[in-house]
Amino acid sequence: MSRIRIDAVLIQAVIAGALSFAHLHDLAAAAGQDGWKAWAYPVSVDLLLVASWRRMRTTADNRAAWAWFIIALAASLGANVATAGLLDLGDVPAWLRILVAGWPALAFLGGTLLVHSPTAAPTEPQPVTAATLPAPPEPEPVPDVTVERAPEPAPELPPAPAPEDAAASPVSAPAVAVPPALLDHARKLADSHQATTGSRIDSATLRARLGVPAPLADAITAQLT
Repeated sequence: MSRIRIDAVLIQAVIAGALSFAHLHDLAAAAGQDGWKAWAYPVSVDLLLVASWRRMRTTADNRAAWAWFIIALAASLGANVATAGLLDLGDVPAWLRILVAGWPALAFLGGTLLVHSPTAAPTEPQPVTAATLPAPPEPEPVPDVTVERAPEPAPELPPAPAPEDAAASPVSAPAVAVPPALLDHARKLADSHQATTGSRIDSATLRARLGVPAPLADAITAQLT
């Protein structure tokens, strides 16, 4: 538990409160409020002071709190001055008796206004409609991508016969062997070329598309036709 720190300010506050309490009691008793009623007046003044001070500490718009704080402070200071010998407590004037008699109603009104002051009504959130929702972003158009198949490496050709052997041997050169994978790829290119141009692919075009030597391109063209 937190301990109350006793210092000079706290002691001074207790002394000032006790003296002000006694002065208010004496003034109320001199104004005709005897018995327990005279003791209730100091409590009423101090409660109004505390309520107005708390309202000033917690509310930004504290003009009403300042007004009631000044009223309660005037009642406390007035009692302190009146009991200092400036007022004959044996013959209290009528207007002071009226003020003392009307103080309970005034203090009740001030305390009620300070404690039960109206607060601003909370603002209701606006309903979210379809018009207030942000429009979804339009999808970006996807560009057409054409994937071209890289040409397959041409098979290695057997070395050409030496000129001496070709002259000595009248036998014709053997036909060039075409790998099946290369033939299938060439057939796809030929079909695509025919579907695009309407004519069959020739040997020169097929050679340029495949990147193979002329004899191999001629052999592939012959097999395709």
